[in-house]
Amino acid sequence: MKLVHTEKRLYGPSLLTLGLAGCLLLMLIYPEASLAAAVRGIAVWWDVLFPSLFPFFVISEMMLGFGIVHLFGALLDPFMRPLFRIPGSGGFVAAMGYVSGYPVGARLTAKLREQDLVSRVEGERLVAFTTSSDPIFLLGAVSVGFFHDASLGLILALSHYGSGIVVGLLMSFHGRKEDAAEKVLSKTPPPTAAHGLAYRIRTAFSSMAEARRKDGRSLGELLRGAVQSSLQLIIVVGGLVVFFNVLMELLGRAGVMSSLFTLTGHLLTFIGCPPDLSKALVNGLFEVTLGARSAGAAGISLPLHFKVASAAFILSWGGLSVHAQVASILNGTGLRYLPFMVARALHAVLAATFVLMLWKPVRGTGLSSAWASLPVSAAFTPTPSGIIAALGLMGLLLAATLMVSLLMLFLTRIFTMLRRNG
Repeated sequence: MKLVHTEKRLYGPSLLTLGLAGCLLLMLIYPEASLAAAVRGIAVWWDVLFPSLFPFFVISEMMLGFGIVHLFGALLDPFMRPLFRIPGSGGFVAAMGYVSGYPVGARLTAKLREQDLVSRVEGERLVAFTTSSDPIFLLGAVSVGFFHDASLGLILALSHYGSGIVVGLLMSFHGRKEDAAEKVLSKTPPPTAAHGLAYRIRTAFSSMAEARRKDGRSLGELLRGAVQSSLQLIIVVGGLVVFFNVLMELLGRAGVMSSLFTLTGHLLTFIGCPPDLSKALVNGLFEVTLGARSAGAAGISLPLHFKVASAAFILSWGGLSVHAQVASILNGTGLRYLPFMVARALHAVLAATFVLMLWKPVRGTGLSSAWASLPVSAAFTPTPSGIIAALGLMGLLLAATLMVSLLMLFLTRIFTMLRRNG
């Protein structure tokens, strides 16, 4: 057994070294193509990712410093813990992750883990379903830019975000045994409905004040630290985007991508899907933007619902570029990558299935056309107004979740009183 384990340890680095050497050789053979791919990656990072992600990175860091996450953590606990088996602070992460897109959810989860606000299992559950596309990209770039049809935004949003919530519910079954062990070790159980609404509100504000006191930084120091850490993260994100753009170009030059297209085409034919979607799915395996663009540009003869389903699959999988970003963020937190990867695959399959299931109800009843005529369908664009719209959506999500949480707490309190009187 030890010999087999040692061989596995040796084969892993050896294969990685061989692969990197092959990439270096291809870069020497195709220097112009490599440079052009790197420039395209930098353009995507500078024109799309930097303006859409950097503000949310800074805002989330500031909110952590001010203790706002602790405030929402105490208030949202009655909603998040029974449904998703994560603390209430996960509600804030979910709202930020769904509004600002990958990898903000992973970034905030790592921060909560560093502050011991979530356990390892809770962090793995949280990052599994809060890593999603942002509405600016989904409604603006994919629906309008790639498919040239704003009416598709509704079914893409329902499929992508709805299946993400289903993944969160399914991930609540992950790590039940570890949960039981942590409950035995825990000395301070979370407050229950018996403590009352007033107690929870007082606890929420005192938690925020305590978090602010422990942080201790002035506003200027907090802003400087938020900008510095956000710049470090956005540079890592940009580097990974450039790397995967170059990698895909080199694999294409070496003929690897065409072989993957053929293999994926055979698999699609086997399951009854159009084989012409193979290029979009293989591109989406590596990079989400290129995959979604390929889905929109697929053959005109292809049924539209299959093209949209492939786009939903790609958006929910996220691409290996996003996976690498999340893995780099989770490094050192103790959170495992495997549950995240399984959740991404499950999310991708569910999102594509949701598109096929909802296609006739949504498209046939005219809901898509009605959605396209609403101002909200055009609000989420990669512009300053789009970022403002996304911030407004985040506020609405937090407010709605808070109202549901307080309602659940109130109803639980009434039910407890009725049981006592009965």
